[in-house]
Amino acid sequence: MTNVDLHTDVAHSARVYDYLLGGKDNFEADRAAAARMIESTPALPVSMRANRQFMRRVVSYLAAERGIRQFLDIGTGLPTSPNLHEVVQGIDPEARVVYVDNDPIVLTHARALLTSTTQGRTAYLDADLHRPDEILDAPEVRETLDLRRPVAVTMIAVLQHVTDDAEARRVIDALLAPLPAGSALGISAVTVETLPDGGGRTVATYNSSGIPVRARTRAEVAALFGPLRPVEPGITLVSRWRPDAADPVVDDSQVYMYGGVALKE
Repeated sequence: MTNVDLHTDVAHSARVYDYLLGGKDNFEADRAAAARMIESTPALPVSMRANRQFMRRVVSYLAAERGIRQFLDIGTGLPTSPNLHEVVQGIDPEARVVYVDNDPIVLTHARALLTSTTQGRTAYLDADLHRPDEILDAPEVRETLDLRRPVAVTMIAVLQHVTDDAEARRVIDALLAPLPAGSALGISAVTVETLPDGGGRTVATYNSSGIPVRARTRAEVAALFGPLRPVEPGITLVSRWRPDAADPVVDDSQVYMYGGVALKE
């Protein structure tokens, strides 16, 4: 078996996220970077948890109310319950999910932990989101999803690492282009509009740790959806997107992610 260099001496976004959510699959470089972020933005773990609950509500809505049974999750990150397939297969055990990430440690954990129901299917693809055509053409996608039927593409807390708007739109457009009407896109992305100091220190800490981050305004996040039709309530703080009884009440000042869902018609 080929040894894979996990680059444990360099902070990685998935492992920092894992640490902020209370996980254990992280290293000293990740914890050090997270500590610097928390120093400037103490409520960052609250925001991360709100984002995780946003994912749960988004895929629940798409599965239960829109009837989508196929999900392509770009930028999966380390498994943290509830995982996407657990949510959608809880609604329909036959649902199919492909997780996509390019971090070796995520690949290792995903293969071990992201197991499907017997009726449905879960696959993992080691791929770069900047190469959307390779993602769509990969056997893991083609053998798991039927691209002639609606697919929900989810990009949760990943597009802040695509700092160029034109590149982000290119990736999104390429992923959605072959999908039929009835498909959907769910996005959450970092903002600093709710931070009184503009969030400059937190963003700078990410970037100085080797993790490129671009914070976006609400209008800039909305623009990522292009011509797709937004689902109510539109683009909003993730804690305000269709909250339910399972969600703790969170003050807007503690949430640093905008999110939304849009449909392809």
